[in-house]
Amino acid sequence: MDDQHDLLRPRGLHGMDHRIVSALRACGSDPRVAATARALSFAGEHGAVWVAAGLAGAVVDRPRRGAWLRGTALTAGAHAASSVVKRVVRRPRPAHVEPLVGTVGRHSFPSSHATSAAAAAVAFGALGARAVPPLAAAVCVSRLVAGVHYPSDVAAGAALGALTARLGARWMTGGTA
Repeated sequence: MDDQHDLLRPRGLHGMDHRIVSALRACGSDPRVAATARALSFAGEHGAVWVAAGLAGAVVDRPRRGAWLRGTALTAGAHAASSVVKRVVRRPRPAHVEPLVGTVGRHSFPSSHATSAAAAAVAFGALGARAVPPLAAAVCVSRLVAGVHYPSDVAAGAALGALTARLGARWMTGGTA
């Protein structure tokens, strides 16, 4: 490769982030994959699907209503924390791919969708909601297919969400924090 071409290809972790998002975004050229990515991204906006799931759990599972509501609060809190981190870090979204979805903001690190998804997977998974972890993983992948996050954004968001829910686990189940 010539020197000019090497300057256009990021190296190291940054380069791997670029290559992975490019490859996954290419999967979105299939209309069915694109529609699924858009639907999952829409559902995960502001943690809406997780708030709805937590409230539904509180309605259906009356004996553990408090745990479901506290799990929902943990999930919303994790989402809020990711928004604060995003404003501090200010990493731009991938510019080398055409996004499939619009975004609320222009910063990508960490992925707030991944943060709330992972928090819900940990919190609601602890309450036996077996469908939540695979749906949470799908929401995370949708952000890569949609071309609006780098894999490191999603990984950091998932770690933040899982950590937030794990730290609040005793409070969620009725113990003290």
